[in-house]
Amino acid sequence: MKNLNWTLYTCSGVCALIMLDTNVVAVSLPSIARSLNASFVDVEWVVSAYMLAFASFLLPAGSIADRLGRRKVMLFGLAVFALASLLCGMAWTTTVLNVARAVKGLGAALLLTSALAVIGHTFHGERERTRAWSIWGAAMGVAMTVAPLLGGLITSVINWRWIFYLNLPVVAILIMLVRRHVDESKNAGNASFDPLGAALFSAGLFCIIWGLIEASVAGWTSSITVLRFAGGALLLAAFIVFERRQRAPMVDLSLFGQRLFVGAVLGMFGYAIAAQVLMTFLPLYLQNAFGYSAVVAGCAMLPFAVAMVVFSRLAPLAGRRLSDRGILVTGLLIVAVGNVATALAAVSVSYWLVAQGMLITGAGAGLLNGTTQKAILACIPRERSGMGSGISTTTRFVGIVLAVGGLGAVLALRTASSFERLALLHGWTSSPEMVGRIVAGNAAEAFGHLPPAMQVVAQAAGRQAFIDGFSSVLYLAGALAAVVAVLVLILARPVPQSGIEM
Repeated sequence: MKNLNWTLYTCSGVCALIMLDTNVVAVSLPSIARSLNASFVDVEWVVSAYMLAFASFLLPAGSIADRLGRRKVMLFGLAVFALASLLCGMAWTTTVLNVARAVKGLGAALLLTSALAVIGHTFHGERERTRAWSIWGAAMGVAMTVAPLLGGLITSVINWRWIFYLNLPVVAILIMLVRRHVDESKNAGNASFDPLGAALFSAGLFCIIWGLIEASVAGWTSSITVLRFAGGALLLAAFIVFERRQRAPMVDLSLFGQRLFVGAVLGMFGYAIAAQVLMTFLPLYLQNAFGYSAVVAGCAMLPFAVAMVVFSRLAPLAGRRLSDRGILVTGLLIVAVGNVATALAAVSVSYWLVAQGMLITGAGAGLLNGTTQKAILACIPRERSGMGSGISTTTRFVGIVLAVGGLGAVLALRTASSFERLALLHGWTSSPEMVGRIVAGNAAEAFGHLPPAMQVVAQAAGRQAFIDGFSSVLYLAGALAAVVAVLVLILARPVPQSGIEM
């Protein structure tokens, strides 16, 4: 038997690598846009290609881990992750970068579900489970704290490509630790991997995200956008029908008949769409609104990240007085208040006011981070921990990728509307391509065709337009967090007859 503390630290480190890689890229997006001459749609795909592949493959990845062995799948996932990181660093176009990011997302799905399944399988007593998820949440929080700083430092001092190259030595260390400290575990009898179900889910989610991201260019009412959304909805409906007919389904849909489970899933979804997604948009705001370099923007995000780490550690203390349901509702309401406070501060273009809003949002995110995972897995039998980790992490990253697409579309639309109004005042015409480059942090390319004197005015107008768009995104995220908090409060009420309480 391995040392259980080292098992926990190793699996938490594997999960932290995923969170680090997810957030280290965000602060480098403007540099990537300038280097590869990318628009905002291109930049969205840098994030979404990874998240989409990740979220789409999490459910089958959980079943694969249950069937083939969690340690074996974790090691294979690390190998795929390393190879994809190498290709990302070598990418010469956004297409190559996005394909490599998608492959990395597949490896990350294998990694995260297997690591979470090991934690869920190993720590199943109430006290040790609470401690394990608290440590896991703190590791994720530390990764979120370090990621913007590391990404900004590497981008400013060396080159954005090195944020991918540096994954290679980290993966080598993790492979050594997994081999030494993680025991093999599996549950092949209850695991099910159906390729058709995985393909239907992945294709459906892809069509919806595709529609969200491309709608700002193609138009929300265009036939191609409607077709993408309709195709996604039909494919996901087919996935549900197919899974319900399976004798051993990849996803046990009967779980969604339990109010506690639905409440926990909604809590995770609200956390993702209202808090975690800010790790993508905040670096764009800080660099566009304040003109910060990548490294300064990374430092400027510390209030959010540090508050998240601190409150992740305080969540177990809160658990002594509040149920999981109480913590989820409280955390979501704090996130809602933080988003609105940050939106109000964003318009004033005062960093210290924005920092206060980030502190509030980070505090709510910290309470939610480990509790959301714990609440979902508490509703699922221990022997299906692979499927449980797949459902929980799928919910998290589907929420993020939908928010990146949906809130990104709101950001582009509001920025375009504001910039068009300002452009008319100064006598020039805006275009979707121009707005896309403004939002991506590539204003120099957007206004390169204008006379030098006009470029200064145009950049000021672009900056103001982006601020207007960003504040609208935060107001919407705050409203979504408040709505989900109410739903969790209603759905996740204790069920006395079962003796289970969230």
